Amino acid sequence: MRYSQILIPTLKEDPAEAEVVSHRLLLRAGSIRKLTAGVYTYLPYGLAAIRRVENIVREEMNRAGAQEVLMPMVQPADLWQESGRYEKYGPELLRFRDRHERESCLGPTHEEVITDIARRELHSYRDLPVNLYQIQTKFRDEIRPRFGLMRGREFIMKDAYSFDTDDAGAEQSYRKMHEAYTRIFTRCGLEFRCVEADSGAIGGSFSHEFMVLAATGEDTIAVCTACDWAANLEKAAVKLGPQPAAVDPLPLVKVETPGMKKVETVCEFLGVEPERLVKTMVYLADGVPVAVLLRGDRELEEVKLKNYLRAKDIRMAQDQEVFDATGVPVGYLGPVGLSLRLLADQEVMRVANAIVGANEKNFHLQNVNPGRDFQVAEVADFRQICASDPCPSCGGALRLVEGIEVGHIFKLGTAYSEAMNARFQDQQGNDRPLIMGCYGIGVSRVVAAAIEQNHDANGIIFPVPLAPYPVTILNLGNKDEAITAVAEQLYTQLQEAGIDAFLDDRDERPGSKFKDADLLGFPFRITVGKRYAESGMVELRRRRDGFTEEVEVAGLVELVRQRLNEESAGR
Repeated sequence: MRYSQILIPTLKEDPAEAEVVSHRLLLRAGSIRKLTAGVYTYLPYGLAAIRRVENIVREEMNRAGAQEVLMPMVQPADLWQESGRYEKYGPELLRFRDRHERESCLGPTHEEVITDIARRELHSYRDLPVNLYQIQTKFRDEIRPRFGLMRGREFIMKDAYSFDTDDAGAEQSYRKMHEAYTRIFTRCGLEFRCVEADSGAIGGSFSHEFMVLAATGEDTIAVCTACDWAANLEKAAVKLGPQPAAVDPLPLVKVETPGMKKVETVCEFLGVEPERLVKTMVYLADGVPVAVLLRGDRELEEVKLKNYLRAKDIRMAQDQEVFDATGVPVGYLGPVGLSLRLLADQEVMRVANAIVGANEKNFHLQNVNPGRDFQVAEVADFRQICASDPCPSCGGALRLVEGIEVGHIFKLGTAYSEAMNARFQDQQGNDRPLIMGCYGIGVSRVVAAAIEQNHDANGIIFPVPLAPYPVTILNLGNKDEAITAVAEQLYTQLQEAGIDAFLDDRDERPGSKFKDADLLGFPFRITVGKRYAESGMVELRRRRDGFTEEVEVAGLVELVRQRLNEESAGR
């Protein structure tokens, strides 16, 4: 591709609307343009990067035995009503009526449509297993779209759906997709981790997220430094350390704590550490108040609580709602004598001689002990994991890192096939529900995540597999026939060798060409200028670290191929 023949409207200044690196650089590199909130046009250079991702995804999905289909973006509401998700999915589902007053929606995902296909076409165990996938535009009406392609309303996604006769077959399909995703993100040249995750609005019994590690990631994940275990904070199970030494229970004491509602102020006033305080929080689970006990230095993980309660919705109660439910103002609530349904994080049961609210304004209780002073029938893991916790798998040390979710795989089981009557006949002639799995990759998000992970002050540093063009040739002598001739020669030779080359043939100053080459993130840059006129040498420069070598034109194509292979292999 010649620069003179492609639309790449680069920007010299950072756009005011851009909040994260990938958004800023995609706009500056002339790769995307905003149409409306959360909706972008992919310009030629940005679309070329997306096509690179799509090609890798297709190759690996096909290699894993999946078959490509293309399903409609517009979906009839009655399918979603069958599955029970039409109201449950919430306002992110864009609903509308056509001219015949038929309710429809724009597809944020395609579980209902694919299940409808399955119940129409898959009738016997002989038809199974099947894995169908598509790469298609999705729409989710995000309340606050932000970060460009990282969290838009309209985006490109690969979603796949497996159908099996039994759990063993479903497990095998899940493993195949896990392996395929590992190959996909490895081939994309990304540093990533596969983590245990919550299934969210999709549902299902088990899921993993594939997270690209980047400082600007929206999610925090816990990663073991000694083994392969990793999990999203929503899912990360807390493994308690050794039982602390027994402590003699002290007499219960009521103390005045005037105006002290916060953990920090109570602990400072009483001269104790926050781990000695047990806080009582009230949540509304589908509108019903419940009280949750947590150590003062810990944070509640709401997804764990929601899953334990099997609630459709939970939220922290507001001050007036707490008072209406307990008769106690916020800040002084405690478990002793509390009449609400009481749940305790497992760690609370180890706290001896604790500080708790006295269920009376301006008072707290000291030396409170579970079992002696209050009873809890429901004890579970409700808190967020911390870096100081041991790995729940091997006991090793943990670290917390930021990540960007680019893929998610789910074991759906029979949630959709039961609801929508998608059944098959087994070998014995029995009628049984199909066992399903679901597997998604945010194709456009992969490009943004790659930029978040690969950039510097000068612009994008594309991994070779995702680069729209892995090598650019800068003609620094447009008016010099010899320089122009060799630049054209190299461009032709690289193209003929199967290397997608980009020729900057513009009549621009060298400084502008260098700046644009760095901004656009070509992995390698060939410069043909005065040095060639003087000695017959051209310059080959690696974008990632600036490594530069002067080479003769005769062997350049093979050297470029070698360097591209080395860079792709991470050497």
